[in-house]
Amino acid sequence: MSVLMEFAMFPTDKGESVSEYVSKVIDMIKKSGVSYKLSPMGTTIETESMQEALEILNKAYKELEPFSNRVYSNVKFDIRKNKKNRLKQKIASIEKHIGEVNK
Repeated sequence: MSVLMEFAMFPTDKGESVSEYVSKVIDMIKKSGVSYKLSPMGTTIETESMQEALEILNKAYKELEPFSNRVYSNVKFDIRKNKKNRLKQKIASIEKHIGEVNK
């Protein structure tokens, strides 16, 4: 199984720039060992189960909770049985049609 989870999570009460806090979440993801891709508007991870994806989401919240009274998040899932390595394969599939894309 492949679970792609794209999400953004940040404190809403820390001013215009929240990169200091988002960095804490990204560092946790990096240390977790799951495949991930950072983008300007969020992060996509790939796990082998929904439970593992939700654990990462919960850990992300736990990283931010001590620093804020209000945390915002949006989350999207793409769950597919009998597949793996879709974080790279989905991009490769598009590149077959139109050539290399910005990554």
